Amino acid sequence: MEDETVECATRRWLERFVVGMGLCPFAASPLAQDRVRFVVSAASEEGALLVALQEEIAFLDRQPAIDTTLLIHPAVLQDFLAYNDFLDLADALLVDCDRDGVYQVASFHPSYQFAGTAPDAAENYTNRSPYPMLHLLREESVGRAVASGIDTNDVPVRNIQQMNKLGEKELARLLDACRSGP
Repeated sequence: MEDETVECATRRWLERFVVGMGLCPFAASPLAQDRVRFVVSAASEEGALLVALQEEIAFLDRQPAIDTTLLIHPAVLQDFLAYNDFLDLADALLVDCDRDGVYQVASFHPSYQFAGTAPDAAENYTNRSPYPMLHLLREESVGRAVASGIDTNDVPVRNIQQMNKLGEKELARLLDACRSGP
């Protein structure tokens, strides 16, 4: 799979799904201002993905104008449970790099499933993406977004309602459209 194909599908997902549906009220501004970095990792095993994540942490340290990195890893952690377990390693890496509280890792996966939900529950699409990815974002940016006055407690509830209204079949179609092109 070519990096450009993966990046374009992810960009379409961010534009159409995340921003277009208003799933994250904080995503539009960084995207419009070109402060989102898209990185397609060639990692095919977890150790290499941790190295790539550490490199992105260092990159963000050097580039304060970039708010967030989407570290897309199509060749590793296809299984959601393995991916979910890996998130503990990602969080531990932030601690090891003394960046806990500076950055946080948000999780997106094609098979994302919230605890207590059925695999085909529409609400899982709030965190479903075309490919597995780690979203590395600055805590400072999150703080600014929260300070903007948006009621962050309302966002998950609203998103679940919106996903349930659209339904799993329509959401699957929309996500597939992000993968397949314009």
